[in-house]
Amino acid sequence: MKTIILFDVDGTLTKPRLKVESDIINMISKLNKNNSIDIGIVGGSDFKKQQEQLGDDVLSLFDYVFSENGLVSYCNNELFHSNSFVDFIGEKSMKKLINLCLRSIIKADPPKKRGTFIENRTGMLNISPVGRSCSQEEREEFFNYDNIHNIRKEMINEIDNGWKVYKYENPNLNITDLSFSIGGQISIDIFPKNWDKTYCLQFLKDKYQRIIFIGDKTYEGGNDYEIFINQLTESYSTDGPEKTIKIINTIKF
Repeated sequence: MKTIILFDVDGTLTKPRLKVESDIINMISKLNKNNSIDIGIVGGSDFKKQQEQLGDDVLSLFDYVFSENGLVSYCNNELFHSNSFVDFIGEKSMKKLINLCLRSIIKADPPKKRGTFIENRTGMLNISPVGRSCSQEEREEFFNYDNIHNIRKEMINEIDNGWKVYKYENPNLNITDLSFSIGGQISIDIFPKNWDKTYCLQFLKDKYQRIIFIGDKTYEGGNDYEIFINQLTESYSTDGPEKTIKIINTIKF
């Protein structure tokens, strides 16, 4: 069986929220010429954001494109799987979760607040205490501030505790457990337990003898952690596109 290389996007193939550069495109082109290798991406962002960063031809560049951790999945230019967070947990629970997020966002005190604090994606909620409409400069300012003051970690604890109370008070609703991960520079991903990036492995484990994963948020609490430590993957940690290229050049295929 063949090998597949799975790349995270933000911080791995691109600098955070920026467009892919020519060195990475050249690396992808070389990998595509190797018939013993398939390549794919797996990210928490929706397909539109992946397309903005990697180009309109993203479905042609990669054999697999896993958007929203694989809740929206493409293979060879075709959508073959989708799943919905709100359908899974129900409208009542979704409203409760959004209210918990709003309370936490109101309480948070980052250096600045802009707009688009909650983004409802197909497979997750993405929340941002600074707001996703912030500028690149404001994004980096928040990231540096958060590394010191742990705003996102405090928000995760607060929302998680509120959800556990909701679950305890409503045993008849069969409420799912939630997972939280710190995504990119400014946000938190919230999704049902086991809907992290390992979700996409169900589509690969019987097709590939070797599944290589490269990502940057590989620490515990980061959105690459679960797939990084998964027994099905051979994983590498990067800190940006330049190191990603170096890693690829050291792997023997």
